[in-house]
Amino acid sequence: QLQLVESGGGLVPPGGSLRLSCVASGNTLDYHAVGWFRQAPGKEREGVSCIAGNDDSTYYAESVKGRFTISRDITKNTVYLQMTSLKSEDTAVYYCAADPRLGLYRLCALPGPVEYWGQGTQVTVSS
Repeated sequence: QLQLVESGGGLVPPGGSLRLSCVASGNTLDYHAVGWFRQAPGKEREGVSCIAGNDDSTYYAESVKGRFTISRDITKNTVYLQMTSLKSEDTAVYYCAADPRLGLYRLCALPGPVEYWGQGTQVTVSS
């Protein structure tokens, strides 16, 4: 059973940066597609960025392209989301999710069940 724990959220001014971490335990993240999702108050959850399990190809939502970078450290069983040039509209609870059966696009951009979720970390962008 895979457990996911997010960290790295916080309060940052507009234009600032944060790096979120998703640490896995109980099993390896190898061969799992892993994604970062966010949900702001009153809005639906959206896929922000995902990394494939087989070749580390990546997907980014249009709203974060050029500002966010997803990466994987196999040795630490961790996936990161480096966020730069943060905007107030990036404020949300950010969740990490993983699934060994899903492809990149299905995980990030299409609705449907995902096997493993973390508990979330709050990101607030405000001056």
